[in-house]
Amino acid sequence: MAFEMRILILVAAMVVWLPSAAYAEQGTATFYTPPYVPSSCNGYQNDGVLIAAASAPIFNNKAACGKSYRVTCTGATNQGVPQPCKGTSVVVKIVDLCPSPGCQATLDLSQEAFATIANPDAGKITIEYNLV
Repeated sequence: MAFEMRILILVAAMVVWLPSAAYAEQGTATFYTPPYVPSSCNGYQNDGVLIAAASAPIFNNKAACGKSYRVTCTGATNQGVPQPCKGTSVVVKIVDLCPSPGCQATLDLSQEAFATIANPDAGKITIEYNLV
């Protein structure tokens, strides 16, 4: 009976965990530095420092404004810092557009958000991200 209960708990845990892992998108992240205002979404409103600018497909003509994403570093994009990831994730709020054609990433994180998940010397990293 105890063995069956452990199996049931394990299966339940997998059901809870798998959907969040399955919905993670993959992309890249860079970072930008202060000042963070004005922003496309909120003008001169101070949105704190755990923020991001989204590439045009995510920004979707301001539809992403105010949405939060959990972002996790998954690896390097260059030879400069071969292991930039810190093994953490960060939740950021979309407050701006990363303008095309200059946008070099899926998400352009604030400097503080980027430093939470990766070594800023990397400049650009691969990420997984999902809507929270």
